[in-house]
Amino acid sequence: MKITDFKTYVVENPPPHFGGPYFVFLKLMTDDGLAGFGEAYAVPFKPQLVALLIEDVVERYVIGIEPFKIERLWRLIYSSGYIQRPDTSMQGVLSAIELACWDLIGKAVNKPVYELLGGQVHERLRSYTYLYPEESDQTNVYLDPDLAAERAAAYVKQGFTAVKFDPVSAYSAFDPRQLTLADLDRAETFCRQIRAAVGSQCDLLFGTHGQMTTSSAIRLAKRLEKYDPLWLEEPVPPENVREMARVARATSIPIATGERLTTKYEFARLLQRQAASILQMNLGRVGGILEAKKIAGMAEAHYAQIAPHLYCGPIVGAANIQIAACSPNFLIQESIQTWGGFHAEILKTPILWQDGFIIPPTAPGLGVELNEEVATRQPYTGQELHLNMLDRPA
Repeated sequence: MKITDFKTYVVENPPPHFGGPYFVFLKLMTDDGLAGFGEAYAVPFKPQLVALLIEDVVERYVIGIEPFKIERLWRLIYSSGYIQRPDTSMQGVLSAIELACWDLIGKAVNKPVYELLGGQVHERLRSYTYLYPEESDQTNVYLDPDLAAERAAAYVKQGFTAVKFDPVSAYSAFDPRQLTLADLDRAETFCRQIRAAVGSQCDLLFGTHGQMTTSSAIRLAKRLEKYDPLWLEEPVPPENVREMARVARATSIPIATGERLTTKYEFARLLQRQAASILQMNLGRVGGILEAKKIAGMAEAHYAQIAPHLYCGPIVGAANIQIAACSPNFLIQESIQTWGGFHAEILKTPILWQDGFIIPPTAPGLGVELNEEVATRQPYTGQELHLNMLDRPA
């Protein structure tokens, strides 16, 4: 079996854009009629250019190869152009290709990917969601702690046992910064009111996006400890592992991080420095499924857990599910609410979510199929990036 052709899709995620304004998908095709799908997460160029980057790498390294040769392909692409280091751009491209190869491998042997990576450990996967506004009411849930508490309680009624929120305020290209007393007060108020609304039925996942200096993160953590969050996410930017480790040593709240990291090498530094105990690799950026499995193994040896990140499309979501299902140290999986809306429409068969848990699919490969008809009629023509930071100090 050899890969003979490919196609990319840049798909608009219609309002309310939960998971981002667009998704970038890849389809690889083989000489025996199989098709495998992948997705790249947040490569920092306009998505039409990302599709061209994927196409260039596929033409250069992928056409004519056997998809089973993951390790060889990974090293060739990782070393392309004498890079051979963690890089969000090339690793996003590589991730899309690698996911599609695993999808082909699973389909070729008629097995889910998790059965090829040690076998299924978890029959269902605990999930969480961000607090999102009602689709009929786009009020900013992070400006109103009463509304945030109301939304959290609603998610608990749906079956969620964990919710995530980031009330610290916008993230800026000029972070990290020292939070103001008003910022600290608001963050504590959100925690207090959400905890009161959900009681002990639900874990609180306090999400930040590297906004804080080390000392500011420690000040915030001391205020939040009384509400017993399951984690404090990316309290400082990911570039300085030593400073994140200082935060981890100063608080009883577990530190979670990883959405902006790539490859086993960057995650190894986190574990060596004891900077985080919950690793949030995004499989559309980290280097793909096998790289994520290696990271999960390293984490297991350090008694750390994995909570795969998802703020993109459901092909990455499906890959996350495969890794989660076969990893003993899986903790919880990020969901975009209950995987409905466009996240269901863009797949031929939606991801199954029941009472707060994802049910891993038994179909071969990643277990999902891109609905190419929907992808074709929903092209993204904008120029915005997937995520943006303020262009001024916050």
